[in-house]
Amino acid sequence: MASSGMEVSLMVVTPKCLLLTEGLWCTFQKACQWMQLCAGITVFTPFKDYNLLEGPSKKIGIVGLGGLGHLAVKFGKGFGHHVTVISTSPSKEAEAKVRLGADDFIVSTNTEQMQAGKRSLDFIIDTVSAVHSLGPIIELLKVNGALTIVGAPSEPMGLPAFPMIFGKRSVRGSMIGGMKETQEMMNYCAEKNITCDIEVVKTDEINEALDRLARNDVRYRFVIDIAGAKSCNGA
Repeated sequence: MASSGMEVSLMVVTPKCLLLTEGLWCTFQKACQWMQLCAGITVFTPFKDYNLLEGPSKKIGIVGLGGLGHLAVKFGKGFGHHVTVISTSPSKEAEAKVRLGADDFIVSTNTEQMQAGKRSLDFIIDTVSAVHSLGPIIELLKVNGALTIVGAPSEPMGLPAFPMIFGKRSVRGSMIGGMKETQEMMNYCAEKNITCDIEVVKTDEINEALDRLARNDVRYRFVIDIAGAKSCNGA
């Protein structure tokens, strides 16, 4: 059946669909949280892959506090872990600790802080998309620690052998997740009220938003309000 060219029913293949209960739909729709299907699942999957959704608390490091990083902090705390944010920006420390709930903050350009943090973390998720050195990050891991890269730098990054060999550490990549993991992530977000921090911009503010995006001046995702602000603020 159709109404004014808009379908009101559609046949789909069930394994390719996500189940949205009324509560889940309201949570995601009112808060404009559909970017969780990209950013959310990207950082949720590494936690699941390493059996960190439950169990004893671990010391987790999150490299970068952007669109991916701030969600990784929220998931890490939600799963009961001790979370350390690693960033080049000292100005983000208050944001990380006070508003997002991180336990510790390391400025990656501060040699003393990086030295003090060596062999202190069980697991690290690197969300940074800019080219950066992996050696100092790897050395923050304990023996048998693991680093998962979800950022996508445009150029190759060097992977030093000795920090991996001496510490029996591992490095791997990760990219989004399957339908089962995505459903699990969405259910968890609705249950724990984990949302992506967004800024809603009107269509006449898009150019300004793009300029701010180029300056990394966004907390932490822009959502373009096509239909009108009413659809995004639940009013």
